[in-house]
Amino acid sequence: MQLNVVILAAGQGKRMKSALPKVLQPLAGKPLLKHVIDAAQALQASSVCVVYGHRGEVVREALKSERVSWVEQAQQLGTGHAVQQAMPTVKDDAMVLVLYGDVPLIRRSTLEELVKLAGPKAMSLLTMVVDDPTGYGRIVRNAKGQVLKIVEQKDASKAQLKIREGNTGVLAAPAKLLKKWLGRLKNSNAQGEYLLTDIVAMAVKDKVKVNPLVAPTVAEVLGINDKVQLAEVEALRRAQVAKDLMVAGVTLADPARLDVRGTLTHGVDVFIDVNTVFEGDVTLGDRVRIGPNCVIRDAKIGSDTEIFASVAIDGAEVGARCAIGPFARLRPGATLADEVHIGNFVEVKNSRMGAGSKANHLTYVGDADVGAKVNFGAGTIIANYDGANKHRTVIEDGVHTGSNSVLVAPITVGTGATVGAGSTVTRGVPAGKLTLARARQVVIEDWVRPVKQKKT
Repeated sequence: MQLNVVILAAGQGKRMKSALPKVLQPLAGKPLLKHVIDAAQALQASSVCVVYGHRGEVVREALKSERVSWVEQAQQLGTGHAVQQAMPTVKDDAMVLVLYGDVPLIRRSTLEELVKLAGPKAMSLLTMVVDDPTGYGRIVRNAKGQVLKIVEQKDASKAQLKIREGNTGVLAAPAKLLKKWLGRLKNSNAQGEYLLTDIVAMAVKDKVKVNPLVAPTVAEVLGINDKVQLAEVEALRRAQVAKDLMVAGVTLADPARLDVRGTLTHGVDVFIDVNTVFEGDVTLGDRVRIGPNCVIRDAKIGSDTEIFASVAIDGAEVGARCAIGPFARLRPGATLADEVHIGNFVEVKNSRMGAGSKANHLTYVGDADVGAKVNFGAGTIIANYDGANKHRTVIEDGVHTGSNSVLVAPITVGTGATVGAGSTVTRGVPAGKLTLARARQVVIEDWVRPVKQKKT
């Protein structure tokens, strides 16, 4: 049977107290709904349909690049009504998996197992067992442990409220039967809504097997309704990511002070110090060491490279055996070859630096092609912007610049050239020569420093 995934994402999320729709609230650097879409697409479903509602145009615009179809639920009349909106495009011989846009940590392995438990004459239901199921519908079973129905908290008796098994809302059912059950829904409940949970009792009545699956972890089925829950789920995700990294061999100075907001790929014997944030897609080679308080986004770091404290790396590629920082910044387009040294208060942007080159302090390298074994003296900058356009600079192998030099682009500095300290270079520098571009030092013998006049 083909798998069709329906994601319910129409809720307003009033408790978020935010102008941003609930399903667009950020978790680990991306919207809640994006996490759920990624989980659905990992199942290789034939289609993924998102049912949207409140501020739907904002939701669609934010996720316009996603390979999903969109269906509007103009009136929010309940979860059953929401699923109905997606069913006209679903073939009768398909399997339907229902997910929720505010349940972001659901795991692919759990969903795969849930789908396997459903079939042409069986539906499956994801449940959770918690000490305090307040707010969740209760799973009512018979003496044999078979699921009979789901009772919403507002409709539950005192005895049913003591049940610790709660409904996650996630289920899989054959489309033909699901359409029939949805057509029978009524809103005669405390909420006055057409509730998807009511189809469980219908399935039991129709002698269709209901196969429950208790979620392996509660964290993956937690829904998010306010900023407190958002922070709690974020913390749970951080803890799980940290655990996964340590199991895979990464050494973390403190697992509680790591934030991975994307995908982190790593080699062996990697060390990560405290308060480091990874965003986007980051790759760390073997034996990479990351110092404290770093932010690394969409970057590749080569083997045996050390990133010292308080370094920001964004959209850059760093070779092997490099030393970066502390207090350095690599901006998009920075490409460093092996054994490059970037020291404190150095910024590299849209530039290539050859093997063994060094910029150890107080240097700006922008829009430049830098060769091998180049040494930038302290305070050297490449003046790449004329106020309207950026210009490129070529610095060939073996160049040395003295402290406080300014290289005004576009120029070429030839192989082995030396630029004297304090020079402002505006024309090409010949290879192998010393170039000076500074005023001659003069001493004014009879000069007297001005003195402030006393106020009368």
